[in-house]
Amino acid sequence: MDLKDRAKSIFFYAINCVKPKNVIQKEHLFKEPFYLFGSGKASIESAKRVEEIAFDNILEGFVVCNYKEDLKRCEVFKSDHPIPTKNSIKAAEILIKRLSSLKKSDRFIYLLSGGSSALVEKPIPPIALGEFQYLTKLLLLRGASIWEINTVRKHLSLVKGGRFAKLTDAKGKVLVISDVLGDSLEAIGSAPFYFDKSTFLDVRDILKKYKIWDEIKSIKEVVLKGIKGELEETLKNEKENIEHIIVANNKKALAAAFKKCKKFGFDAKILQKPLTMDVKKAAKFVVDLARENKSVIFGSECTVEVKGDGKGGRNQELALRVLKLMRKEDRFVFLSGGSDGIDGNSDAAGAVVDYSLKERVGEEIIDKYLENNDSNSFFKRFGGVIETSFTGTNVADIGIILKED
Repeated sequence: MDLKDRAKSIFFYAINCVKPKNVIQKEHLFKEPFYLFGSGKASIESAKRVEEIAFDNILEGFVVCNYKEDLKRCEVFKSDHPIPTKNSIKAAEILIKRLSSLKKSDRFIYLLSGGSSALVEKPIPPIALGEFQYLTKLLLLRGASIWEINTVRKHLSLVKGGRFAKLTDAKGKVLVISDVLGDSLEAIGSAPFYFDKSTFLDVRDILKKYKIWDEIKSIKEVVLKGIKGELEETLKNEKENIEHIIVANNKKALAAAFKKCKKFGFDAKILQKPLTMDVKKAAKFVVDLARENKSVIFGSECTVEVKGDGKGGRNQELALRVLKLMRKEDRFVFLSGGSDGIDGNSDAAGAVVDYSLKERVGEEIIDKYLENNDSNSFFKRFGGVIETSFTGTNVADIGIILKED
């Protein structure tokens, strides 16, 4: 097994360790009968696990995911990601109705994972779905941070920023598979059951900052109503009847990767600070890190400025940019992969590279694919692509640098 194969083995092992079947335990659930709900990329696998350990206790179930699979006790609704659609609105309406119908004496489990923000959505009237989609694209194009985007989305939505929690006094547990580095419950899935410290005033300031304030009339109308107190704010305090439990996160995945590295005999270390920078800066950081250290494992969620119309995502783009910067004396392997198995608009999870690939291809070819943001096509043609299909979990991205001691 060469270095690239061992890097892939470490990546697959890390993902397996944070799959619902390995992180959701009996003690996370109620002993009494409960209703089961969920949304996100890990909702189906999470529901399968709950069915496995508490089948007879599930009164009824409804989960929303980005693919369809039949479950025994749960209805599965296929919605859309990464852009919300009419399916997202329908999913939100079903969940609103079911959560609202719960009695105070009832119990429920909600399985929350990354992807939920798009899969379940219902804009506050009179905002139309198309306007909501357009706003999100504008914020992304104009460089808004994820915190700013989430602040805006929460205040324009009937399901985010703790608004689901407002629907019921039933006792609930939200089992969270975190795709947010740092595990902020205010950010994961745009916090359907958790409180939110931001306000409508913050939304106005963000929209003005990015010169969007006067672009969409209905959105300005909703925000002004919120500022005047004519619309209810997002949830401002944690509800005592609802408990959040993080069952899996990037930290757990990295710990598993570290364990596997040790088993292979690598003197590895975990980088404590995740990579959240632009992918160009991140590539230089990774190469410098590899030259100065032995094997390193880290979490990441880099950003990519998309100028071309190729296929790929932040993990494959990062791997390709690292490859471009490699020199002949660099004897390391680098892997970058998305734990959900889907990188950007491609069907790959990520890619793995070493200098031998650059020797075969040459820098001019690499530049050509980078110019079109077409990293997936590069790796499919020349080798290095990592494909997992849907993994059933989602804990952000994993980076692995391997060097022979």
